[in-house]
Amino acid sequence: MCGFVCLWNIGDSDLARTMIDRIAHRGPDATEVIHGRNAPIIMAHARLSIIGPDDGRQPIYQNEDLLVANGEIYNHADLRAILGESAFETASDSEAILHLFRSGELRWVARLDGMFAFVLATRERIIAARDPLGIKPLYMARIGDGLAFASELKAFDGIETDSVEAIPPGGLFDSRDGPRRWYRTPHGAAEAEPDMDIEATAAELRLVMEEAVAKWMVADVEVGSFLSGGLDSSIIAALAARMAPGRLKTFAVGAGGSADLMAARRVAAHIGSDHFEHAFSAEDVAEVLPHVIYHLESADVDLVRSAVPTHFAAKLARQHVKAVLTGEGADELFAGYTYHHDYIDHPRELADELTRSLNAMHNINLQRVDRITMGQSLEARTPFLDRDLIDFAQSIPATLKLCRTDPNAAESTGPTTEKWILRKAVADLLPADLVWRKKAQFDEGSGTVDMLKGALMTLAGSDQPLDRAAEARLYEDILRRHYVTPGLILAQAGSWTSDRVAAG
Repeated sequence: MCGFVCLWNIGDSDLARTMIDRIAHRGPDATEVIHGRNAPIIMAHARLSIIGPDDGRQPIYQNEDLLVANGEIYNHADLRAILGESAFETASDSEAILHLFRSGELRWVARLDGMFAFVLATRERIIAARDPLGIKPLYMARIGDGLAFASELKAFDGIETDSVEAIPPGGLFDSRDGPRRWYRTPHGAAEAEPDMDIEATAAELRLVMEEAVAKWMVADVEVGSFLSGGLDSSIIAALAARMAPGRLKTFAVGAGGSADLMAARRVAAHIGSDHFEHAFSAEDVAEVLPHVIYHLESADVDLVRSAVPTHFAAKLARQHVKAVLTGEGADELFAGYTYHHDYIDHPRELADELTRSLNAMHNINLQRVDRITMGQSLEARTPFLDRDLIDFAQSIPATLKLCRTDPNAAESTGPTTEKWILRKAVADLLPADLVWRKKAQFDEGSGTVDMLKGALMTLAGSDQPLDRAAEARLYEDILRRHYVTPGLILAQAGSWTSDRVAAG
């Protein structure tokens, strides 16, 4: 995990240093700036060492090719075996990107399995690419006749550019061949066939989830897990606890006595994790809010609200581990949001909405997770967004994700259950009342919303609670105070609208 900056046809070392310093929180273990000897490239890298900590420094410079990468390539061991171990000079998972490129395969990027963003430069061209759903960020700006790439928008703050844009999820930019999409999310299935074996589907889903968690735990450092006490993080923690070499470390935050803290304690006791928790106050929220908004790179009300507990969880976890698992993605894959109930009688529309919301995660929930955890130099991993798990989950009909009572029942009546097939797949992992517990948003279950009321009154100097519009204005004012060119930041921000994930 790391942050990086690349300048192509911009021979300005001071600019590269300024930009990497602004995102140095992404990689406190080492910082390096390298000039290409025979290519118009400067690469800067700030490293958080997770895999290959002893010899995995970047940028990687081999045979006049330069590479910087952010994230993890989980199938790097398999790629080494296929490409030939003798070609590799380091233990870094990122080096597999370079050798895949050199293999000459037309769709070489599609061989990478993981969460990643990278820039690769040769003497004649520069290539930038991003993982399927955009778990890891990557931005490109045009500066004069050159191109600049960076892991966060704040790297470009105050710099005169012609434009700044995100490399899209599953996207690749090639200075020689132009942009293309190397990955497209498979479209979701709508209705189950009458003879579909639901028990077998749930059992297979469980196996795919187990494989995903095992894969996303691979590291040369200890990996912990966020544990809000909700279903998604509890599933991931329960599976991880069975695979961890020692006792899994879990982390929960919230207001003292909040529902999340109580539920997380129960789950931790059930799975036998080494559990840590932190209770925060309204005063704590008021103190950290400017820091959160600056790192979040957004002033969206719902995103800020959910970023606050994420900040406290990341700060707590970083005291003990360098990497954590999170439950992001389950709601988008398995219909976990309240607004999904509107689609209960329209499975085709629900399947379409789930596909759309998966593709919108990159600058909403995934932006929150990446920016806030990396603001604490912590790597967050999202096993629900494993590519194999996405493929399998999208093949499960929407009528098994959101349904009334049991889909096997003669009449489908009664209360609607979100994520039904997911709950069925993990029914033996956790206490039954937790498996079938009604969902609460992270900011609600942690008590953040209630504490925000007092915190916002303090920050605004008001003796009355702020309405939503005033709250939004306050967040934007805070963001604007922290950036030289705040319009550049705000122009890229995603948003939540009417409780739905915006296309952003």
